[in-house]
Amino acid sequence: MSELDSLLEANQLWAEGIKESDPKFFEKLSEMQKPEYLWIGCSDSRISPSSSVGLLPGEMFVHRNVANLVVHTDMNCLSVMQFAVEALHVKHIIVCGHYGCGGVKAALDDARFGLIDNWLRHIQDIMHKYARDLDRYASYDERLDRLCKLNVHEQVVNVGETTIVQDAWERGQDLSIHGWIYTIADGIYRDLGVTVRSLDELDEFRKSTFDAAAPATAGI
Repeated sequence: MSELDSLLEANQLWAEGIKESDPKFFEKLSEMQKPEYLWIGCSDSRISPSSSVGLLPGEMFVHRNVANLVVHTDMNCLSVMQFAVEALHVKHIIVCGHYGCGGVKAALDDARFGLIDNWLRHIQDIMHKYARDLDRYASYDERLDRLCKLNVHEQVVNVGETTIVQDAWERGQDLSIHGWIYTIADGIYRDLGVTVRSLDELDEFRKSTFDAAAPATAGI
């Protein structure tokens, strides 16, 4: 017996369960996908984006990478975004981080693991940008939690700064960007109160991040 037979058996049970409730579900699913959501999240194996928010296959388009980063030279992420926005016409892009993120922790610790250090450099840039803000937190765990949140804020801005999203707004497409964070210890997602629906809202939110990051001596 193959080591993976248990997965194949579980898949058969899962498919049979869905067909019991909707006999034509997979037939309809094979004809088209029309999700309203694009999820940009972390690759952490403890997170299952679609099922954990009660969605079925075909209801969410998903892109995942270490530490849920949106880097403007990452053709993989940008290609996913372009297909989701221009072909699937998603209405919501959810950038979701999580507390205790290993990638964020590695950046905060200035740890060295090899190739991935170059990827996590983007989080270290965020850490340096918000150094004054992070210094307000006394404990290491508080700083880590805060950096996980700030990383989501910055990635929301990065999504909004892509030509993909700005072109969509310019042509009047209904498209919103949201920032969420997940707590693995209780399985709950929390809205960080960050939603951007237009270029004006992006500019306003971007300004708020600059204000939060400004050194105490700014303007002197």
